[in-house]
Amino acid sequence: MLLRLPTSVSEAQECMTEGAVPIGGATLVWATWQRDGFPDLAMSLRDLPEANAVGREVLGAAVVLNRIDDRAPEVLRRAAATVGTGAVRRTATVGGNLVGSTLRCLLPAALVLDARAVILEPDGVYETDLAEVLAKRHLLLSLRWHAPIASNYHKAAGEAGGPPPLVVAAALHAADDGRTRLRVAVRDDDEVFSGSTVRHADTEDDLRTLRGGSFARLPAAAWELVGRQVTDLLARPTGG
Repeated sequence: MLLRLPTSVSEAQECMTEGAVPIGGATLVWATWQRDGFPDLAMSLRDLPEANAVGREVLGAAVVLNRIDDRAPEVLRRAAATVGTGAVRRTATVGGNLVGSTLRCLLPAALVLDARAVILEPDGVYETDLAEVLAKRHLLLSLRWHAPIASNYHKAAGEAGGPPPLVVAAALHAADDGRTRLRVAVRDDDEVFSGSTVRHADTEDDLRTLRGGSFARLPAAAWELVGRQVTDLLARPTGG
């Protein structure tokens, strides 16, 4: 297998045209390749600057999870810190987790940030929503969002080999009209739910509005955790 390491977007596009298979951190594909055979040509974005950014409003797809530090919002930092073991977090990438993984532990965090996906295609770089990236498995270049006022994340304890642990992510955002918007996302088993509401004067009103939307199908135990996370977040409205 020949591995290409492009250092510019144009080089990466050439690799795609040549049929290079994106390798990411290889934590998800290595066993499959050992079983089924390695591709002739692979490509890693680890040397591409656009894919390695970490900041208040950007995260590159080639960033390994243990590099997500306090430059990123709390919800992303905590989500990344709960993925696998330390050894996994030193090799697994943002793009691999979101696009290559079925668990997508970073997805609830990205949803509450209202993140947009920057994707790389042979004919250009485009921005689109996360739903399209996941459905069509585009090559992710980076995520971009507007920094939240505050955010939080909780992942319940799980058993090895058991169902995916329950995840609740939440974030507060300043709206253009001067109001504040609350976004919440939940991973329950293999389903991901998300919703948002403009902040009311009372937390119970916020929860009631959310419960009336896509969260109506959540089990009672999951909804109870949503309530605790939202209450915690609204009690500390600053800090990102």
